[in-house]
Amino acid sequence: MAREPGLSVRLKLTFSYAGFLMLAGIVLVGAFAVFLNGYRERAQDTGEVVIAPSGTELLRDFAPAAVGLIAFLLVFGLAGGWILAGRMLAPMARITDATRMAARGSLSHRIELEGRQDEFRELADTFDGMLARLEAHIAEQQRFAANASHELRTPLAITQTLLDVARNDPNRESTELDERLRTVNARGIDLTEALLLLNRTDQRSFVREQVDLSLVAEEATETLLPLAEKHGVGVETAGDITPTIGSHALLLQLTTNLLHNAIVHNLPDNGAVQVSTAVGPDCAVLTVENTGNKLSPQVVATLTEPFQRGTERIRG
Repeated sequence: MAREPGLSVRLKLTFSYAGFLMLAGIVLVGAFAVFLNGYRERAQDTGEVVIAPSGTELLRDFAPAAVGLIAFLLVFGLAGGWILAGRMLAPMARITDATRMAARGSLSHRIELEGRQDEFRELADTFDGMLARLEAHIAEQQRFAANASHELRTPLAITQTLLDVARNDPNRESTELDERLRTVNARGIDLTEALLLLNRTDQRSFVREQVDLSLVAEEATETLLPLAEKHGVGVETAGDITPTIGSHALLLQLTTNLLHNAIVHNLPDNGAVQVSTAVGPDCAVLTVENTGNKLSPQVVATLTEPFQRGTERIRG
């Protein structure tokens, strides 16, 4: 959520401390001025002989000292308030840093704020507990995805082998059911590989290296050309050398997924797909466009989620 810039909490506390100190100083100086203003009259009421200047003269002589005192209180209040506010808000800076690290995906970091119990320590301990539960939950999900994918690999590979043997058997005719089974099994294998890839992505186990995004786009296009011909879709690629830093495997999977969707979710006849790469001011840009139906903003916002599809499940 975008917000307009404003004063920091430390600066607000500093102004508050200085303001209260100034107010107390003004009240004290005012009370002393009232005392000085009536000093001569109260002295005359005693009936004794008192030689003293009038209240106006006393106030005139006291005014420079009062102004100097108030100025000192202002400077002292600002400096002292800034230091005190900084010390009071120091734990909040650590909590903010931990929150930013968690937002970037690092759940192993803990605040571990030392000191006796107070509001900041209670907030830090609660946040540490939340991070621990989130880390355990995500680790459990990753283990489940990895174990499920590994367990599914073996039966799918066996089924694929049996289907290949059945198709290559000269004494047996291949039927439409065989091809359907092969297609379903191939999709199961692709889903298993996608689960493993997603698990490795969440664990950040990929090596970052120099990659030419234009070559990645060409590789994905060559892989999916048979699919494009099957759907009657023309694919065009354009772009110069586009260097970037990342995982070649993930970038290739990303480009392949985008291109596959652009081919499948396209016009039924004479569709087109344009794949282009370019170098931006501070990033590399990959653009995949097609002639299919436009998606609503609500659907577009969910397309980055794993295994998310559009409103219709279209089989490729």
